[in-house]
Amino acid sequence: MELKRLSLSSFRNTEDGVIEFEPGINLLYGENAQGKTNLLESIYFFARGKSFRGAGDSEMLGFSKDSYSISISFHASGRDQTLLYRFADGKRRREKNGVILQSQAEMLGHFRCVIFYPEHLQLVKGGPAERREFLNVAISQCYPEYLSLYAAYKKYLENRNSLLRFAQKGLFFDSDELSVFSKGLAEYAAEIHLYRRRYLALLQKEAAFFMKEISGGREELSLSYLSDVNGQTKEELILAYMRLFSEQLNREIAAGCTLFGVHREDILILINGISAKDFGSQGQQRSTVLSLKLAEGEVSYAVTGEHPVFLLDDVLSELDSTRRDYILHRAGEGKQIIITSCEAESFQESDRVNLKIKVEKGYYVPSYRKR
Repeated sequence: MELKRLSLSSFRNTEDGVIEFEPGINLLYGENAQGKTNLLESIYFFARGKSFRGAGDSEMLGFSKDSYSISISFHASGRDQTLLYRFADGKRRREKNGVILQSQAEMLGHFRCVIFYPEHLQLVKGGPAERREFLNVAISQCYPEYLSLYAAYKKYLENRNSLLRFAQKGLFFDSDELSVFSKGLAEYAAEIHLYRRRYLALLQKEAAFFMKEISGGREELSLSYLSDVNGQTKEELILAYMRLFSEQLNREIAAGCTLFGVHREDILILINGISAKDFGSQGQQRSTVLSLKLAEGEVSYAVTGEHPVFLLDDVLSELDSTRRDYILHRAGEGKQIIITSCEAESFQESDRVNLKIKVEKGYYVPSYRKR
């Protein structure tokens, strides 16, 4: 997969801009707060259907503007394709190859990205929600149907929680209705659980390889899925979740919410057999996140047959020379990588940079293009 062109109009601090990218490494450089991360945000939007910063449409509007649009041209599945998103007068318009799409879900799965930015250290250092979000996003890029499964799960969860809050307050609730929601929740939880475990098995293999490479063979990375239930098949997992909901019902009524299920599960990350979160050094934690992100790209390649586009936001400046060289020269071989940095001078000819663009106040000026 290769990003060919990005077009923006009234997006963040960009009035109008068009960037034509090259294969291999593309460098966006400039001082802070000039718009480098905004570009990555607009690109990644087409992989996820929303901002990785959690911004809404109104926050991505240019100053004093009431509409914005972003579009990309890319090569995937053996042909050139386009995606467009426009927000105007409170309405959203999505297009693929000029054809109107009816929902965010229809946009997903066509253009795939892996993004790595400094806040991703929370994948190791943060709580379970950070790791669940990583799994949900990564899986949905490979298997777009996963999103609809998770949306259905959340709907059942919301309804079940509503009944549990009634019970907590001593108000009347229909126990048969609670059983229906519990069964539906268990069924969707079983499917999501299986998706996550299967994906994690693929991710574990690739992440362990990258961790060993980055650390010079000194560190072994292992990943395992943490759940309150066991089972190898969907049917076994449904029964296990149903049993758990039944056994813990009084506890959940007291809490007024569902305390168990895939919305509470986690990933255990170990380095050389010990917790990366509790005992890993900052360097080990950074290497772990790098390994997970590179592995995410390899799993995407294994499932779809094409590497995703890699977006690295001001990451290399925080790496030592060994890790930096590995990303640029070994892990990055055969992939399209778009990097942001404050300094262009730190990238040498040997780094295989094919395009350098200076970013300043929302304007983009190519300063070097390898021909």
